[in-house]
Amino acid sequence: MTGRTAQQKRGGTGGRPVKRRSAAARRRWARYAGIALAVIAVTAALYGVFRTTNPAPTGTASTGGTDATYPYAVGQPGPGQPAPGFTLASTAGSQQSLTSLRGKTVLLYFQEGLMCQPCWDQISDLERNAAAVHTAGVDQIISITTDPIDLVTRKMQDLRLSTPVLSDPDLAVSKTYHANEYGMMGTSRDGHTFILVRPDGTIAWRADYGGAPKYTMFVPTDRLLADLKAGATR
Repeated sequence: MTGRTAQQKRGGTGGRPVKRRSAAARRRWARYAGIALAVIAVTAALYGVFRTTNPAPTGTASTGGTDATYPYAVGQPGPGQPAPGFTLASTAGSQQSLTSLRGKTVLLYFQEGLMCQPCWDQISDLERNAAAVHTAGVDQIISITTDPIDLVTRKMQDLRLSTPVLSDPDLAVSKTYHANEYGMMGTSRDGHTFILVRPDGTIAWRADYGGAPKYTMFVPTDRLLADLKAGATR
């Protein structure tokens, strides 16, 4: 009897210590399950806050485009309206204003910025297809993002790109064009918006590709120009 009692205390064959370990394991699993449920609840709450603080874009929904792979919305200001003026620091080394480009057809490209590699791939693709862009009637491409001008300039130099990129750090211009309402980052950054400005300063075409549900951050130049050709007003 004494031997068996000692063996039970050591957890050998008596069974009681084993039961105690099973109960401890069950308590651990219950604790883990509680933590998992808490994480799910917090995630759901944060998603609700995000949807509340980042309402749907104000633009007019559109299936847009000649290819359903690249749907877009058409925000405001839209075709037929004056393009709001601006003056911003440029990677070209000076201030760039929209009014200084009056008389040219200008394609404004609002993009997410430094951490969005597809956005820079977009500029690279546009530069590779510069002849096709010019044939489509575009005289000048200007890109706008919210990152500091020194960092954007370094990025352009590293990628050996020449398209002027303007810095809009406080989103003043982006908000005027509502270009920050069509991206994955809520309203804190621009999405992927193209706006074609006529020589007289009015808007001929607009495509906000960056919105839900696909959050497109790159459109092949041939598709972009096809959409421009199909949607531009005279």
